[in-house]
Amino acid sequence: MDLYFETHGSGGERPLVLIHGALSGIGTSFGQILPVLARTRRVLAVELQAHGRTPDIDRPFTIEHFASDVVELLDRLGLDRADVFGWSMGASVGLRLGTDHPSRVGRLVLASVSFDLGGVYPGLLEGIQDLQPEHLHGSEFHEEYLRTAPDPAGWANLVTKMKVLDANLPSWTAAQIRALAAPTMLVLGDADIVTPEHAVQMFRLLGGGVPGDLTGLPACRLAILPGTTHTTIPHRAEALAPMIEEFLEEAVLCAKAGS
Repeated sequence: MDLYFETHGSGGERPLVLIHGALSGIGTSFGQILPVLARTRRVLAVELQAHGRTPDIDRPFTIEHFASDVVELLDRLGLDRADVFGWSMGASVGLRLGTDHPSRVGRLVLASVSFDLGGVYPGLLEGIQDLQPEHLHGSEFHEEYLRTAPDPAGWANLVTKMKVLDANLPSWTAAQIRALAAPTMLVLGDADIVTPEHAVQMFRLLGGGVPGDLTGLPACRLAILPGTTHTTIPHRAEALAPMIEEFLEEAVLCAKAGS
């Protein structure tokens, strides 16, 4: 597969890989925050199978396939490790990279991620199989696809494949989340599709939810953005970028402190 990616900026201990959401591309997922992050570090933004400028191949959508594609990209670029920032479906890909390919991940920023179906509001996925491609005509995702896709007529096939993935969403056990080695920052909108209770549960599994003045800060972080829905998280660059930059820079600060 000819995987499309862009490189922006320079610097940072490791490159930062951006992984977009379902039916989205680099522009609709990261158009506002990418330029900010690229001021201080090298940023690699990818477009997964059948999304954006990357053509489709004869293969179903799975989070495992997408994660393997990112690993192959790192291999071809000669990169041993990268930090990852994923939103929505891209956050699931980032989590799969962390659990299945731990040696390739430095730090994870996961926006709107759930590790099992219990994390999504009840009934939210009901009726998703009734979604038709034309229902999304005129949306920012469809308009981006028409501008960038090698085959603009492939929109219907993209939606169909995504519905199959939505019917077979990935899940992780609590033990897998506890064992995640990469320091992880969870990001959620306060009106997101993932419940705040689930985000807190995941935060605790990662080692968070402790009195930091007594125990020290954990390696994980939790950021809940006020007045923010699932689809408006990408538009909160002004609030989110400084938190991500501080979290990624923490690895460098810790290394200097220990040297």
